[in-house]
Amino acid sequence: MKKILVTGGAGFIGSHLCRRLVNDGYEVICLDNFFTGSKRNIQDLIEKPNFDVIRQDVTQPVKFNVDEIYNLACPASPVHYQYDPIATMKTSVLGAINMLELAQDNGAKILQASTSEVYGDPLVHPQLETYWGNVNPIGIRSCYDEGKRAAETLFFDYHRKCAIPIKIIRIFNTYGTAMHPNDGRVVSNFIVQALSGQDLTIYGDGQQTRSFCYVDDLVAGMILMMNSDPDFIGPVNLGNPGEFTMLELAEMVKAMTQSRSSIIFKPLPADDPKQRKPDITLAQQKLGWIPRISLKEGLTKTIQYFSNLEGL
Repeated sequence: MKKILVTGGAGFIGSHLCRRLVNDGYEVICLDNFFTGSKRNIQDLIEKPNFDVIRQDVTQPVKFNVDEIYNLACPASPVHYQYDPIATMKTSVLGAINMLELAQDNGAKILQASTSEVYGDPLVHPQLETYWGNVNPIGIRSCYDEGKRAAETLFFDYHRKCAIPIKIIRIFNTYGTAMHPNDGRVVSNFIVQALSGQDLTIYGDGQQTRSFCYVDDLVAGMILMMNSDPDFIGPVNLGNPGEFTMLELAEMVKAMTQSRSSIIFKPLPADDPKQRKPDITLAQQKLGWIPRISLKEGLTKTIQYFSNLEGL
């Protein structure tokens, strides 16, 4: 039985990945410091014989035997990664080094969960993997953006110098069940505000765009990437190319929740990208991957999840 380590495995995306891998019959180790992850996200997995949990920060070295590593550990929403920007940078950089060293010790294959934020506020639209980005290295978002860019550098350098088999994906806006209600991401913000009768808050004029990928589609792409041709290491964009303005999303959530909330506008935060849309041609060609869950279908599942949370 293949043994797989998932760092950040109790987080939003990590818990979905752990569940899929456990259900597929693999032996899964979840490593998480529970800063943004939650035991609630993996509660149904705790008693499974092929699932283990280790409470530890990825910035600390680990020593055990694994065949594959999915490195997801890092706060991924502005509220959380800006809470302690130095810790965020350490998580990306030291975490990458520690997991790459573990991969080297085990002869293991390792996948880095990078992000569309490496493209910054893009001047090219949609974003191709060959685009180097338009980034601010000293802004309030830089701890996350630059941390992920540095992690990609480390992965390629370890691959070139030490022949470690690597895979790199760049995740575009992902949503779904198990999102933290206070993580500051736009989908969870709008849903929580709509369900609790608060005003739906749009930052800027509402015309900035995002492309929203449901978490099940993303997890399927991650596994395909891990199991792809050894010569294909990425980076590869994983996201839904359907593009929506923030105003369109707010109106859709308001209608689907039958909320009487108003939509209000506040100033746009610094360095917030105006457009974000992946070009997924490479993922289609190399992985045979396309997202299959529409925004309306995914929002229906996500709204139902939040509706069942206590306090909303």
